[in-house]
Amino acid sequence: MRYVRVVAVAWWLQLKLRSRSAFDGILGVLYPLFFANTVFMMYRGAGASGPALLSAAIGASIMGVWSSTSTTAASSLQQERRQGTLELLVAAPTPFPLLILPMTLSMATVGAYSLVATLLWGRFAFGIDITVRDPLAFVAACLATVAAVGVLGFLVAVSSVRYRTAWALGTALEFPVWLLCGFLVPLSLLPGWSRPVSWLLAPTWGIDAVRAAAVGGNPLPGIAGCLGLAAVYGILGTLLARRLLDSARANATLALS
Repeated sequence: MRYVRVVAVAWWLQLKLRSRSAFDGILGVLYPLFFANTVFMMYRGAGASGPALLSAAIGASIMGVWSSTSTTAASSLQQERRQGTLELLVAAPTPFPLLILPMTLSMATVGAYSLVATLLWGRFAFGIDITVRDPLAFVAACLATVAAVGVLGFLVAVSSVRYRTAWALGTALEFPVWLLCGFLVPLSLLPGWSRPVSWLLAPTWGIDAVRAAAVGGNPLPGIAGCLGLAAVYGILGTLLARRLLDSARANATLALS
Protein backbone atom coordinates (compact mmCIF):
# COMPACT_ATOMS: atom_id res chain seq x y z
CA MET A 1 0.00 0.00 0.00
CA ARG A 2 2.92 2.33 0.61
CA TYR A 3 4.08 1.89 -2.98
CA VAL A 4 0.55 2.44 -4.28
CA ARG A 5 0.37 5.68 -2.31
CA VAL A 6 3.76 6.79 -3.70
CA VAL A 7 2.61 6.18 -7.28
CA ALA A 8 -0.73 7.93 -6.68
CA VAL A 9 0.81 11.01 -5.04
CA ALA A 10 3.58 11.28 -7.63
CA TRP A 11 1.05 10.86 -10.45
CA TRP A 12 -1.10 13.67 -9.07
CA LEU A 13 1.95 15.92 -8.64
CA GLN A 14 3.18 15.24 -12.17
CA LEU A 15 -0.32 15.80 -13.53
CA LYS A 16 -0.50 19.24 -11.89
CA LEU A 17 2.95 20.13 -13.19
CA ARG A 18 2.07 19.16 -16.75
CA SER A 19 -1.27 20.96 -16.62
CA ARG A 20 0.68 24.16 -15.92
CA SER A 21 3.28 23.60 -18.63
CA ALA A 22 2.87 25.94 -21.59
CA PHE A 23 4.60 23.47 -23.91
CA ASP A 24 2.55 20.43 -22.89
CA GLY A 25 -0.61 22.52 -22.64
CA ILE A 26 -0.38 23.98 -26.14
CA LEU A 27 0.46 20.63 -27.69
CA GLY A 28 -2.30 18.96 -25.69
CA VAL A 29 -4.84 21.36 -27.12
CA LEU A 30 -3.58 21.62 -30.69
CA TYR A 31 -2.57 18.01 -31.37
CA PRO A 32 -6.06 16.50 -31.06
CA LEU A 33 -7.59 19.17 -33.31
CA PHE A 34 -4.84 18.76 -35.89
CA PHE A 35 -5.21 14.98 -35.97
CA ALA A 36 -9.00 15.15 -36.00
CA ASN A 37 -9.21 17.67 -38.86
CA THR A 38 -6.67 15.80 -40.96
CA VAL A 39 -8.25 12.40 -40.45
CA PHE A 40 -11.85 13.50 -40.86
CA MET A 41 -11.19 15.48 -44.03
CA MET A 42 -9.16 12.59 -45.47
CA TYR A 43 -11.92 10.07 -44.80
CA ARG A 44 -14.66 12.45 -45.96
CA GLY A 45 -12.72 13.10 -49.16
CA ALA A 46 -12.64 9.35 -49.77
CA GLY A 47 -16.41 9.16 -49.38
CA ALA A 48 -16.41 7.36 -46.03
CA SER A 49 -19.46 7.57 -43.80
CA GLY A 50 -21.15 5.96 -40.81
CA PRO A 51 -19.08 3.25 -39.06
CA ALA A 52 -15.97 4.11 -41.07
CA LEU A 53 -16.00 7.67 -39.76
CA LEU A 54 -16.63 6.45 -36.21
CA SER A 55 -13.66 4.09 -36.51
CA ALA A 56 -11.53 6.94 -37.83
CA ALA A 57 -12.59 9.16 -34.93
CA ILE A 58 -11.59 6.50 -32.41
CA GLY A 59 -8.26 5.95 -34.15
CA ALA A 60 -7.50 9.67 -34.20
CA SER A 61 -8.38 9.96 -30.52
CA ILE A 62 -5.96 7.18 -29.51
CA MET A 63 -3.32 8.76 -31.74
CA GLY A 64 -3.46 11.82 -29.51
CA VAL A 65 -2.92 9.72 -26.39
CA TRP A 66 0.18 8.06 -27.84
CA SER A 67 1.58 11.32 -29.26
CA SER A 68 1.26 12.99 -25.87
CA THR A 69 3.30 10.18 -24.33
CA SER A 70 5.92 8.98 -26.80
CA THR A 71 8.29 11.93 -27.19
CA THR A 72 7.80 13.34 -23.70
CA ALA A 73 8.33 9.93 -22.09
CA ALA A 74 11.57 9.35 -23.98
CA SER A 75 12.87 12.79 -22.99
CA SER A 76 11.58 12.77 -19.39
CA LEU A 77 14.78 11.40 -17.84
CA GLN A 78 16.86 13.62 -20.09
CA GLN A 79 14.99 16.58 -18.63
CA GLU A 80 15.58 15.31 -15.09
CA ARG A 81 19.28 15.02 -15.91
CA ARG A 82 19.32 18.57 -17.31
CA GLN A 83 17.69 19.89 -14.15
CA GLY A 84 20.16 18.02 -11.95
CA THR A 85 17.47 15.90 -10.26
CA LEU A 86 18.12 12.52 -11.89
CA GLU A 87 20.77 11.65 -9.32
CA LEU A 88 18.34 12.53 -6.53
CA LEU A 89 15.71 10.21 -7.99
CA VAL A 90 18.21 7.37 -8.26
CA ALA A 91 19.44 7.92 -4.69
CA ALA A 92 15.93 8.16 -3.20
CA PRO A 93 14.84 5.30 -0.89
CA THR A 94 11.81 4.67 -3.09
CA PRO A 95 12.56 2.26 -5.98
CA PHE A 96 13.49 4.19 -9.09
CA PRO A 97 10.81 2.63 -11.36
CA LEU A 98 8.06 3.78 -8.97
CA LEU A 99 9.26 7.37 -9.46
CA ILE A 100 9.32 7.16 -13.25
CA LEU A 101 6.04 5.31 -13.80
CA PRO A 102 3.88 8.20 -12.44
CA MET A 103 5.56 10.57 -14.90
CA THR A 104 4.53 8.58 -17.94
CA LEU A 105 1.11 7.79 -16.51
CA SER A 106 0.52 11.53 -16.10
CA MET A 107 1.52 12.06 -19.74
CA ALA A 108 -1.01 9.46 -20.87
CA THR A 109 -3.64 11.01 -18.58
CA VAL A 110 -3.10 14.42 -20.17
CA GLY A 111 -3.32 12.69 -23.54
CA ALA A 112 -6.69 11.25 -22.53
CA TYR A 113 -8.07 14.75 -23.07
CA SER A 114 -7.42 14.27 -26.78
CA LEU A 115 -9.59 11.16 -26.75
CA VAL A 116 -12.58 13.12 -25.48
CA ALA A 117 -11.80 16.25 -27.51
CA THR A 118 -11.45 14.35 -30.78
CA LEU A 119 -14.77 12.57 -30.40
CA LEU A 120 -16.55 15.80 -29.46
CA TRP A 121 -14.89 17.68 -32.32
CA GLY A 122 -15.95 15.01 -34.77
CA ARG A 123 -19.51 15.11 -33.45
CA PHE A 124 -20.06 18.87 -33.44
CA ALA A 125 -17.67 20.14 -36.12
CA PHE A 126 -18.05 17.33 -38.68
CA GLY A 127 -21.44 15.92 -37.74
CA ILE A 128 -20.16 12.38 -37.17
CA ASP A 129 -22.62 10.13 -35.38
CA ILE A 130 -20.74 9.09 -32.23
CA THR A 131 -22.94 6.26 -30.99
CA VAL A 132 -21.49 3.91 -28.38
CA ARG A 133 -23.29 0.58 -27.99
CA ASP A 134 -21.79 -0.31 -24.60
CA PRO A 135 -20.81 2.85 -22.66
CA LEU A 136 -19.41 1.01 -19.61
CA ALA A 137 -17.20 -1.24 -21.72
CA PHE A 138 -16.18 1.76 -23.79
CA VAL A 139 -15.00 3.66 -20.70
CA ALA A 140 -13.22 0.55 -19.37
CA ALA A 141 -11.46 0.02 -22.71
CA CYS A 142 -10.41 3.67 -22.86
CA LEU A 143 -9.00 3.55 -19.32
CA ALA A 144 -7.14 0.32 -20.04
CA THR A 145 -5.67 1.82 -23.21
CA VAL A 146 -4.55 5.01 -21.47
CA ALA A 147 -2.95 2.99 -18.66
CA ALA A 148 -1.19 0.67 -21.13
CA VAL A 149 0.16 3.62 -23.13
CA GLY A 150 1.47 5.11 -19.89
CA VAL A 151 3.29 1.89 -18.97
CA LEU A 152 4.65 1.58 -22.51
CA GLY A 153 5.96 5.12 -22.09
CA PHE A 154 7.63 3.98 -18.87
CA LEU A 155 9.45 1.24 -20.78
CA VAL A 156 10.56 3.77 -23.41
CA ALA A 157 11.74 6.17 -20.69
CA VAL A 158 13.96 3.69 -18.87
CA SER A 159 15.27 2.31 -22.17
CA SER A 160 16.53 5.76 -23.18
CA VAL A 161 18.04 6.86 -19.86
CA ARG A 162 21.59 6.50 -21.23
CA TYR A 163 20.99 8.34 -24.53
CA ARG A 164 21.88 12.02 -24.88
CA THR A 165 19.24 12.62 -27.58
CA ALA A 166 16.52 10.48 -26.06
CA TRP A 167 13.76 12.74 -27.36
CA ALA A 168 14.67 11.68 -30.90
CA LEU A 169 13.93 8.06 -29.97
CA GLY A 170 10.42 8.96 -28.85
CA THR A 171 9.82 11.01 -31.98
CA ALA A 172 11.05 8.14 -34.16
CA LEU A 173 8.62 5.73 -32.46
CA GLU A 174 5.58 7.97 -32.83
CA PHE A 175 4.62 7.33 -36.45
CA PRO A 176 5.50 3.60 -36.71
CA VAL A 177 3.29 2.83 -33.70
CA TRP A 178 0.39 4.64 -35.37
CA LEU A 179 0.69 2.30 -38.33
CA LEU A 180 1.50 -0.95 -36.53
CA CYS A 181 -1.35 -0.55 -34.02
CA GLY A 182 -3.94 0.05 -36.72
CA PHE A 183 -5.08 3.47 -35.53
CA LEU A 184 -6.06 4.55 -39.04
CA VAL A 185 -4.89 1.80 -41.40
CA PRO A 186 -6.37 -1.70 -40.96
CA LEU A 187 -3.78 -4.28 -39.98
CA SER A 188 -4.96 -6.47 -42.85
CA LEU A 189 -3.45 -3.95 -45.28
CA LEU A 190 0.01 -4.12 -43.68
CA PRO A 191 2.70 -6.65 -44.64
CA GLY A 192 2.39 -10.06 -43.02
CA TRP A 193 5.68 -9.72 -41.11
CA SER A 194 4.27 -6.74 -39.20
CA ARG A 195 1.43 -8.70 -37.56
CA PRO A 196 3.51 -10.23 -34.72
CA VAL A 197 4.95 -6.79 -33.97
CA SER A 198 1.44 -5.33 -33.84
CA TRP A 199 0.30 -8.02 -31.40
CA LEU A 200 3.17 -7.13 -29.05
CA LEU A 201 1.99 -3.52 -28.81
CA ALA A 202 -0.68 -2.90 -26.17
CA PRO A 203 -2.38 -0.03 -28.09
CA THR A 204 -3.28 -2.56 -30.81
CA TRP A 205 -5.41 -4.49 -28.32
CA GLY A 206 -6.65 -1.31 -26.70
CA ILE A 207 -8.02 0.27 -29.84
CA ASP A 208 -9.63 -3.04 -30.84
CA ALA A 209 -11.41 -3.07 -27.46
CA VAL A 210 -12.54 0.56 -27.81
CA ARG A 211 -13.90 -0.04 -31.30
CA ALA A 212 -15.61 -3.26 -30.23
CA ALA A 213 -17.35 -1.45 -27.36
CA ALA A 214 -18.42 1.33 -29.71
CA VAL A 215 -19.91 -0.86 -32.44
CA GLY A 216 -21.27 -3.64 -30.24
CA GLY A 217 -18.57 -6.32 -30.35
CA ASN A 218 -16.82 -8.12 -27.50
CA PRO A 219 -14.20 -5.80 -25.94
CA LEU A 220 -13.05 -8.22 -23.23
CA PRO A 221 -10.28 -9.94 -25.24
CA GLY A 222 -8.88 -6.56 -26.23
CA ILE A 223 -8.99 -5.24 -22.66
CA ALA A 224 -7.35 -8.42 -21.34
CA GLY A 225 -4.61 -8.30 -23.98
CA CYS A 226 -4.03 -4.60 -23.34
CA LEU A 227 -3.68 -4.99 -19.58
CA GLY A 228 -1.63 -8.18 -19.90
CA LEU A 229 0.93 -6.48 -22.15
CA ALA A 230 0.97 -3.47 -19.82
CA ALA A 231 1.98 -5.81 -16.97
CA VAL A 232 4.74 -7.29 -19.15
CA TYR A 233 5.98 -3.78 -20.00
CA GLY A 234 6.06 -2.92 -16.31
CA ILE A 235 8.13 -6.00 -15.44
CA LEU A 236 10.53 -5.46 -18.34
CA GLY A 237 10.90 -1.78 -17.49
CA THR A 238 11.66 -2.56 -13.86
CA LEU A 239 14.30 -5.16 -14.73
CA LEU A 240 15.83 -2.93 -17.38
CA ALA A 241 15.93 0.07 -15.04
CA ARG A 242 17.76 -1.98 -12.42
CA ARG A 243 20.29 -3.24 -14.96
CA LEU A 244 20.95 0.19 -16.47
CA LEU A 245 21.29 1.88 -13.10
CA ASP A 246 23.73 -0.77 -11.89
CA SER A 247 25.80 -0.17 -15.01
CA ALA A 248 25.61 3.61 -14.60
CA ARG A 249 26.79 3.36 -10.99
CA ALA A 250 29.63 1.00 -11.88
CA ASN A 251 30.86 3.21 -14.73
CA ALA A 252 29.90 6.60 -13.25
CA THR A 253 27.92 7.50 -16.38
CA LEU A 254 24.54 8.47 -14.93
CA ALA A 255 25.08 12.18 -15.58
CA LEU A 256 26.62 11.55 -19.04
CA SER A 257 29.29 14.13 -18.25
